[in-house]
Amino acid sequence: MNIQPILENENVKLLPLKENDLEKLFSVASDPLVWEQHPNKDRYKREVFETFFRGAMESGGAFRIIDKESNETAGSTRFYDYNADDNSIFIGYTFYGRKFWGSKLNPQVKKLMLDHIFQYVDKVNFHVGKDNIRSQKAMEKLGAKKVDEVNIAYYGEPEKLNIVFEINKL
Repeated sequence: MNIQPILENENVKLLPLKENDLEKLFSVASDPLVWEQHPNKDRYKREVFETFFRGAMESGGAFRIIDKESNETAGSTRFYDYNADDNSIFIGYTFYGRKFWGSKLNPQVKKLMLDHIFQYVDKVNFHVGKDNIRSQKAMEKLGAKKVDEVNIAYYGEPEKLNIVFEINKL
């Protein structure tokens, strides 16, 4: 199972994250409003983002999202926590620069990722911060169902309450 291929359509490209992508992603992530509804609201700070980026690199499933129209870095996302017992994986750690909010990139990115990963798994889960209403609405638009609430400690960060959403392979 390849969890870090190049994925693309006519509007967006997902490239496997590389060490030299740190500055490109931090330029997007350094806006405090990007993290306003996120459980870890201080990821706009360089040292906090560097921890986040290190976790992304270690996951082996992270991507830099490119808007093909502008050729700009729009944000990042990743596959993580494959579970062989129930043949599932998570998609998450997704963020976009404000310029791309409401641009329809997120549904296209998720479709690319879901179409790819459903070749290998039967279920995809998502962690969404309890107070991140924007992301919860995005999950519902994708057809994901709320299935649980759990405390999650993101890589190198304190534990926070998250809602677990699920999409099953058709």
